[in-house]
Amino acid sequence: MTEAPSASRPTVALVHGAFADSSGWNDVVARLLAAGVTVEAVPNPLRGITLDAAYVASALAQIPGPVLAVGHSYGGAVITNAAPRAGNVVGLVYVAAFAPDEGEVLQDIEADSKDSVLNSVLVPRRYPTGNGEDSEVEFSIDPEHFHDAFAADVSEETARVMAATQRPVSALAFSEKNGTPGWRSLPSWAVVATGDKAAGTDVVRRMAERAGATVTEAEASHVVMVSRPDVVADVVQQALAAVSG
Repeated sequence: MTEAPSASRPTVALVHGAFADSSGWNDVVARLLAAGVTVEAVPNPLRGITLDAAYVASALAQIPGPVLAVGHSYGGAVITNAAPRAGNVVGLVYVAAFAPDEGEVLQDIEADSKDSVLNSVLVPRRYPTGNGEDSEVEFSIDPEHFHDAFAADVSEETARVMAATQRPVSALAFSEKNGTPGWRSLPSWAVVATGDKAAGTDVVRRMAERAGATVTEAEASHVVMVSRPDVVADVVQQALAAVSG
């Protein structure tokens, strides 16, 4: 159980990205809890920017007091859209994450990356929307390529487990337009993984710089929170210190 946040110290809300779940934050959470930080991992539905941002904004708004929102990968796009709606977010931390601007779509951002191999390793399938016979497309990462493309700096055994337990993401996550970004009005920090072949180091760095984020680079794959939890936890605590009243 986490302790209640103080009147001035925000709760850290961790939002996972595509092809993952909240367990990817486990080692970061352990470090933050040991430092006395109040932490909550917010599940990401992975059904598209519109739905996911609405869900996460609602979850953030129901956390008592101020919130420091932390997003990994696609989770960065979600917190970018959710923060202005939640009303209690005081800062944003991007972990190998997308920080899109208004009107942008992630598929176009990815197309501009020379570092990302993601599009070549995705496996599509259809899922029902629950609206009659309607269906949409979702993607997962081919398990044969998961280690190299997504998590190259973890062990093969760990990568196999991550591949087997990955959660697919709706194509709507990549095709829906993003809204007003939280980074326009909130301070932000970013961890840029120099070996990111999923989101792409190049586009992640460009988005972080455009957002005016305080950038920390780490020699890591896309799953820097798994392979370098110390770096991620340190950046979160730096951000937390900066936004605490």
